Amino acid sequence: MPASAVPGARTVAEIMSHPVITAAAMESIAETATRMREKHVGSVVVVDGEKPVGILTERDMIRIAAGGADTSADTVSDWMTPNPDSVASDEEVTDAFASLAEHGYRHIPVVDDGVLVGLVSMRDIMKIAQIQPAEKAAAEIPEGLEGVVVADTAIGDVRGREGFYHYRQYNAVDLAEKRTLEDVWHLLFEGSLPSVKQRDAFIETVKRLREIPADVKEILPSVAALGGPEAPPLDMLRTTYSMMGVDLDFRPWLDIPAEELRGQALQTCAVVPTLLTALYRLKHGLEVVDPHPDLPYAANYLYMMLGEVPKPDYARGVEQYLISTIDHGFNASTFTARVITSTGADLASAVVGAIGALSGPLHGGAPSRALDMLDAIGTADKAEPWLRDAVERGDRLMGFGHRVYKTDDPRSVMLRGVAERLGGPKVDLAKAIEKKAIEVLAELKPGRQLYTNVEFYAGIVMDTCGVPREMFTPTFASSRVIGWSSHILEQAADNRLIRPSAHYAGPPPPEPVPEPT
Repeated sequence: MPASAVPGARTVAEIMSHPVITAAAMESIAETATRMREKHVGSVVVVDGEKPVGILTERDMIRIAAGGADTSADTVSDWMTPNPDSVASDEEVTDAFASLAEHGYRHIPVVDDGVLVGLVSMRDIMKIAQIQPAEKAAAEIPEGLEGVVVADTAIGDVRGREGFYHYRQYNAVDLAEKRTLEDVWHLLFEGSLPSVKQRDAFIETVKRLREIPADVKEILPSVAALGGPEAPPLDMLRTTYSMMGVDLDFRPWLDIPAEELRGQALQTCAVVPTLLTALYRLKHGLEVVDPHPDLPYAANYLYMMLGEVPKPDYARGVEQYLISTIDHGFNASTFTARVITSTGADLASAVVGAIGALSGPLHGGAPSRALDMLDAIGTADKAEPWLRDAVERGDRLMGFGHRVYKTDDPRSVMLRGVAERLGGPKVDLAKAIEKKAIEVLAELKPGRQLYTNVEFYAGIVMDTCGVPREMFTPTFASSRVIGWSSHILEQAADNRLIRPSAHYAGPPPPEPVPEPT
C-alpha cells in the first residue's frame, strides 16, 4: 500500500540505501566479492542497464565458499537469485517488512517503473522499529516471530527454502562428514577450525573438565530417585546442572571477566554428557561410569552410557548426529538462552532456561516417537494404509515437517546416509515408509511441502548404535549445549537487554474501578 494512503506512515524511500552497489551478470564472483568487501555491503543487485535481474548476497558468498567454487571463473549469474522480488519507493515500510519476513530475505531491491532506485534491508527496518509506536509495530509482527530478524550473529544460519544451514562460514553437513565434534566445538568457540596441534590441545583441555564436581556427584542418586523410573532425563539434567552452577559459584556474567565466562562455558559443554549418562545409569540401578581418559567426545558419551567402549562405526555415527545438531539458527531454546543472557544473568541460568525450552515436545521433538511409528507400521506393505489413516484422522506423522525447511532437511539427508552405512533391519523399512509418506502427504496435504526432518533418521542411527530411546532427546541436548554456550558468549560480548513489546488485545482501558458488591 502506498504510504500516502496511511497518515503518518513512513515510506521505503525514507530508509532505503542509494545509490545501490551493483554488478553485471557476467562479472566474476571474485570481482564482485572484492567490491562488496570494499563497499562494506551485504549484497549487490545484478542489473542489465537500470533493470534489476538478480541479487547476490553474503549468504550466497557463504554457499559459494562452502561449495569450493572457482571464484575467478564462476560468474555472478551462476550463483545469483534471478528475478528478485522488489518493493516500490512509495510503499509503506511495514509492507517492505512483510516481504522480507515472509520470504526470509535480508535485502530487497526498491524498483520504480522497472528502474532500480534503492535497496532496503532488514537492518534498515529494525532501526526505525525502535521509534515506531509499539502498538503499531507489535500488531504487524507475525505470530511466533516467524521470519523476524532479531539480532546479528556470526555463529550460523538456516536457509530453509534452500535446504541449507551452516556453522560460521562452513556447510554444517560438510563439517559432519569431514571433521570431528571437537573441531566444530573449537570452530564455534574460537571462530576457526583448529589445526591438528590445536585440536589435540583443545581435546586435552576439555577432557579435564568432564568430571562431575564431587558435591554434585554425591547428590545424583537422590535426584535420580526423586522422579522414579519414568522421570524425564532432561528434567533431571535441568536440576543437577542448576545445582552445579551454585556449587561452582557461577556469578552474573556482568560481574566476571570474559575469560572466566568462557571457562564456565567450556566446563558446561564438557560435563553435560557426563551428567546425562550418570543420571541414566543411576535411574536404572547401574553404577556410574566415569569418563574414559583416552576416548574423544562421542565415543566417551557412548562409553559412559553403555559401560563399554563402542565400535568405531557406532561412535562415528553418533558423532555425526551430534555435530549436525550443535546449532540451528535462533530456535526456541537458543533464543531463550540469549534472552536470559541479555539480563546479565549467570551462564547456568541461561543454560537451564534453554534446557527447559528444549524439553517442550514442539521444540526438542522426539526421535523416539518417529521410531515408535516405524514399529507400529511394522512392514513396508502396511505403510500406505497406516499413513493414510493417520493423516486423515489429523494425526501428525512423527519425523515429518519442519517450521523452517520447505524442502529436504539436510540433516535428515545426511543421517539417511549414516543409517545406510551402519546397516541394520530398520533402514530399508524407514526408506520405504519415507517414500510412501511423502507421496501420501503430497496427495492429502497439497502445498504443505512436508519432508522428513532430523528426527526421522536420527532415531534409526541412535537405535542402531545402542542409544536407548529415552536418551534420544538428551543426546540432542548433549551437543546443542555447545551451540547454546556459543550464543551466550556472543550475546555477552555485545549485549543489549532484549525487551520486546506486545500488542494489548484486551478490553479498552482505562475503565473505572468498580466498588465491591
